[in-house]
Amino acid sequence: MLGLAFAILNSWTALAASLSLALPSGGPVAVIWGLVTAGICNLSLAASLAEFLSAQPTSGGQYHWVATIAPASLKIPLSWITGWINLSGWACLVATNCSLSSTLIINIISLQSPSYEFQRWHQFLIYLGIAFIAFATNAFLHSLLPRINGLALVWSIAGFFIISITVLACAAPDYATADYVFATFINTTGWPDGIAWLLGLLQGGLGLTGFDAVAHMIEEIPNAASEGPKIMLYCQYIGISTGFLFLIVVLFVSGGIKNADTIIGSTAGPLLEIFYLATNSKVGAICLLMFPLLCLVFAAIAVMTTSSRMMFAFARDGGLPASHIWWKVHPKLGVPMNALYLNVVIVVIFGCIYLGSTVAFNAIVASSVVALGLSYGIPIALHLARGRSQLPEGAFKLPNWLGWTANIIGLVYTIVTTVLFLFPPALPVDGTTMNYCVVAFGVIVVISAIQWIVDGRKNFEGPRITIGEHEMAERDVDE
Repeated sequence: MLGLAFAILNSWTALAASLSLALPSGGPVAVIWGLVTAGICNLSLAASLAEFLSAQPTSGGQYHWVATIAPASLKIPLSWITGWINLSGWACLVATNCSLSSTLIINIISLQSPSYEFQRWHQFLIYLGIAFIAFATNAFLHSLLPRINGLALVWSIAGFFIISITVLACAAPDYATADYVFATFINTTGWPDGIAWLLGLLQGGLGLTGFDAVAHMIEEIPNAASEGPKIMLYCQYIGISTGFLFLIVVLFVSGGIKNADTIIGSTAGPLLEIFYLATNSKVGAICLLMFPLLCLVFAAIAVMTTSSRMMFAFARDGGLPASHIWWKVHPKLGVPMNALYLNVVIVVIFGCIYLGSTVAFNAIVASSVVALGLSYGIPIALHLARGRSQLPEGAFKLPNWLGWTANIIGLVYTIVTTVLFLFPPALPVDGTTMNYCVVAFGVIVVISAIQWIVDGRKNFEGPRITIGEHEMAERDVDE
């Protein structure tokens, strides 16, 4: 399970591959201190949700926890909307990993062939190819997933050390100054500096989100109530520490302010351009990029695993249109095949943003971070509103003062980033530079509302959990 969780977060890889989100929005200051800020806040969120996970270890995760602590009159609709938001967040995260992978492949082509003229449909087709690999692996190689996740863990750790040692050795002694790495601010977005830096938090938010994967796979973990919270927190510790160290290495070997404009504007992307500047070799740079590229493919597989399990759980509880279709398990393959099909359809729809927007990557990433963040914030907000008194005590319990602190920090971060990440990444704004995260999120809300009116308010009775052979219906909670 730790291998699966690490494969999903893969923080150092996601942070490195998404440098384009933060470098124009604050430069090194946004990259380094944005990660520190996002790390503290995401650790607060993870610690807050770890309490829920310990008390209620169920694959439904957030929408189950909301039903546990919400007032009886609100528990069903709040559980419903939380489930929809969380489900959409995971579908967006699959799209995000496919997007990151396809971007790195386009970067390789651009570096190797300077005359290459990028077309949006090129990336769309590569994006679909990554999505198909993730689907096929989950559908037909299900029994090998534990080994694949273990391989992903080894590959990621090896890549972290090999890349760090190689670029440091090749770039010596022409390192950037400490002042550049920790104190240089760059803003090419058109937004005021403060807003630009806050928009740069999207990089750190992406690198550390998705830790609720542990909850959605929890029913397959022995000693779930005690082991689950540990794994959730370990993911954050490992992600923050490896991400922080790797970003420092990357910035030191970038050459400093003299190369900043070249790196930000490179058609090969910031990460590959930095590798090229450090090694002075296209072949060497591309070889190094194979580590994060394959890590992201592994992550796409792992995220689709979790997304399909989340979809299975929510459909099992009657939360989706034609729920009886989506929670069926294939008799021979032993996987929720229809849920996997639906995942692919959603990923393809999100990928269509590439055909109409020059900032599609930002929109897809923002959609995943915003949706997952909201699904974390709703149970925490209810927990605070009810005086932290409604949640049954589990094996993992924060001291009262620390619990209040973590809950408040996590909730404030969720509110701020939910608003900011809907902003366009740069000014001025037109039809091709708009952040279509707003549109995507609006569509999700509309579909959820229609489904609630047509079916959910009559048939959705709240979450059920399946542990072993026992299936339990969640009961009303007293006000």
